Amino acid sequence: MLSRAPIRVVRDWACDSRQWSGYKPRKGDVIIATAPKVGTTWMQQIVNLLIFQSPQPRWLGVSPWLDCRFQMPIEMVLPMIEAQTHRRFLKSHLPLDALPIYDEVRYIHVARDGRDACMSLLNHFNSFVPEAWEVLDAIGLADETIKQPVPRPPRTAREFFLYWIADSDKNMPVRMSETFFGLERSFWSERRRSNLLLVHYNDLKADLSGEMKRIADFLGIETPDALWPQLVEAASFEAMKRDGGTLLAGIERAFKDGHQTFLYQGTNNRWREVLTDADLDLYGRKVNAELSPSLIRWLGEGRLRAGDPKSAPD
Repeated sequence: MLSRAPIRVVRDWACDSRQWSGYKPRKGDVIIATAPKVGTTWMQQIVNLLIFQSPQPRWLGVSPWLDCRFQMPIEMVLPMIEAQTHRRFLKSHLPLDALPIYDEVRYIHVARDGRDACMSLLNHFNSFVPEAWEVLDAIGLADETIKQPVPRPPRTAREFFLYWIADSDKNMPVRMSETFFGLERSFWSERRRSNLLLVHYNDLKADLSGEMKRIADFLGIETPDALWPQLVEAASFEAMKRDGGTLLAGIERAFKDGHQTFLYQGTNNRWREVLTDADLDLYGRKVNAELSPSLIRWLGEGRLRAGDPKSAPD
């Protein structure tokens, strides 16, 4: 049953929320909805391992990105997921208020410190092949709400951070950090829904097995004790890097060196090496202006340090 229809439409060079209008939910569907570069692919692999109960590498294209504008046309994606007979798990980079919420569907949101997401996004952009930029340009020029090619961001870390957090201008009507913070607010405001689970990148790094158990419990999946260590190992960054040729087959069409650059380092705190005290103060002012104190703590620290989001006061 539809609990809440989308409240707004999101259209940019990468996403079009209207593409969810043809989605027909099934009981038990899983929607992994995150900002870019916060652990989306990691969560897809975790859910993949839990659903199929096998550590063998499996192409993650089985978990399509429904709002994506530059991969397979939605007219091909929808029949593909309708034909799937296994428990389905889908991907989105939309805020929750741009997604339909169904009672019978499980939603998983992964969060990460904005500075870490920013540094990872820089590697993402720097790894694009020229053809990937051209596709995004064509999407923007053809969309009457955008009418321009995608802006090319700076290629160095500090300059990219300042671009990411800068106020909007004529070339970037909505600043990148505003989109990120707005997406996090949308999930935080609905965090007490029984069919929504918030997971943090830091917690996956600190206790992968424990977080996978939380996810398995949320999805109602039981795993034999003897199989569990194999699933956890297959979900590690090292295993995903090793198996990336299968997990992300075809990604070399958009990224130089394929999965080797897409799955870059899997680390946090790279921003500490490049941002000045003034940059960090700027980030702090933006965060304090846009997020509640509890959300700030959750985003920066995760559940293991900040506590369960459902119990947070604001």
